[in-house]
Amino acid sequence: MAETLPRHLLIPFAGRGSPACRAALPTLRLPNLETLLQRLTLADTDTQDESTRSPPHERALAQALGIAAADGCIPWGALDARRLGIAAPGDTEGWGVVMLCNWQVGIDDVVLGDPAAIEIDADESTALLEAARPFFEEDGIVLHPSPVPGRWLARARIFDGLATASIDRAVGYPISQWSPLADAARPLRRLQNEMQMLLYTQRVNDDRAARGVPPINSFWLSGTGALNKEAAPAAAPTVSDALRIAALRDDGMAWAAAWQELDAGPVAALLADYTRGDAVSLTLCGDRTAQRYTVQPRGLAGWARSLFDRKRAATVLEAL
Repeated sequence: MAETLPRHLLIPFAGRGSPACRAALPTLRLPNLETLLQRLTLADTDTQDESTRSPPHERALAQALGIAAADGCIPWGALDARRLGIAAPGDTEGWGVVMLCNWQVGIDDVVLGDPAAIEIDADESTALLEAARPFFEEDGIVLHPSPVPGRWLARARIFDGLATASIDRAVGYPISQWSPLADAARPLRRLQNEMQMLLYTQRVNDDRAARGVPPINSFWLSGTGALNKEAAPAAAPTVSDALRIAALRDDGMAWAAAWQELDAGPVAALLADYTRGDAVSLTLCGDRTAQRYTVQPRGLAGWARSLFDRKRAATVLEAL
């Protein structure tokens, strides 16, 4: 008989402490999630405070992939470079992820806008990459395109061991709160200033202004680090980004609606896999905590106890 493969669903922003999303929690009706929580067992909890550069969903994904890294040093850039064939399997140099973005200049500070909202296309990304490349290379940083417009991979020795904040931590907050402060980051801060001046002069932004979309006026660096030579990351779980945009915008109604669709779709599918007898895992992630639920054999006493241990989905999500 063929061995059943585990099916692992990881849900970032399953819980959100921002005001509108927290207010929406009591309105959630998630029958499939509640059924799964009643049948699965809490196998692992990772709780940190909200000052970590790597949010719970990135820590949980790294753990699932078998990657051990310090806070802010999960090597997403190096992992993508290896998967895309840009980096050789034995490459141990530092990589990072460069995200083009819109910095929103206010009276008191500069706030990082969500790169998902800039609506950049492949041609714009390519044009800006070619304009930016010489400036990055002056600091020993080699840029490579990725399949996602506005997202570049960058290779440099200074990225190995340089802690940077995830874009999911920094969006909506002042740049100064999450920018790397290490001495090694000084060239990056200067480079960001140079890019602001360069991008201001690019025709791409003239065309964007004519379309009524935000200008691309800087970049955010994250996912910095190096993969060990022997590292062979495991198969990734299925990661749902259905809640991300609404959570980052603190749009409670949209976040609740996205949860309803998530419950009726991927969560219902995971419940169906469980019902068929498959080994399934569910990881729920919030601002501070990630909780992983798995199938574990239980005796008759355990099953009887589960009848009285009815987990309300809203209660579980509030604790994240």
